Amino acid sequence: MGSTPTSTTQAFDKARAESRSALVGYLPAGFPSVEGSITALRAMVEAGCDVIEIGLPYSDPVMDGPTIQAAAQQALERGVRTADVLRVVEAVAETGVPTLVMTYWNPIERYGVERWASDLAKAGGAGMITPDITPDHGSAWIDAADAHDLDKVFLVAPSSTDDRIAMTAAESRGFVYAAAVMGVTGARDASSDLAGPLVGRVRASGDIPVAVGIGVSNGDQAADVAAYADGVIVGSAFVRCLLDHADDEAAGLEALRALTTDLAEGVRRGAR
Repeated sequence: MGSTPTSTTQAFDKARAESRSALVGYLPAGFPSVEGSITALRAMVEAGCDVIEIGLPYSDPVMDGPTIQAAAQQALERGVRTADVLRVVEAVAETGVPTLVMTYWNPIERYGVERWASDLAKAGGAGMITPDITPDHGSAWIDAADAHDLDKVFLVAPSSTDDRIAMTAAESRGFVYAAAVMGVTGARDASSDLAGPLVGRVRASGDIPVAVGIGVSNGDQAADVAAYADGVIVGSAFVRCLLDHADDEAAGLEALRALTTDLAEGVRRGAR
């Protein structure tokens, strides 16, 4: 089966030792195809992503913006299954870069929480990001993740209370995902003035890396976020590279590599 998982914490420790932020890159599994997503994600690793998030395509994505929804919908139409997601995890984890699955809770409940945790660990996955469950409603996942030594990445938002932020920091392992834009995901023109204070609030409540998802789409924006966050999460901008070159896979991969390189330089430029 898969390689021994690399803990996400190791990637953040390495970035911190280099006085920079970690670059976290996201694509949905099965987009543009199962093999195509493996090739694309491996290209992102080669070009400088420190951590990979693999989306499990889902038919009712409450948090995803239109770009990621379009990609996930394509994957679903092409029949991507949970088993395919695990195959993508295995192929990407073989690179040695920590590989997480980002998914809504419903597909995991259907698959079987314990079975999922076991299969994810066997595939070499580092853990899971769960946007629609909170630690106080995630005991089944927390137990299964702990049993298989998987990272548990929960989300906080500017609207989160201090108590909830403290609980989330205490229960997360790997990093805390600061969703610093209210509403759905997507590339935006400017970084949010809500992100810095949110990172500060998480840091005040626990010693765990904080990565910010805020619609970053270029190296300059990555440098801005890297000035205060432990990690910079990029999703829609990577998906857009492939959507924009849907009829030319080579051009899509080239755009993906160029974007990753720009972002990887950005997180180093924004070094604290």
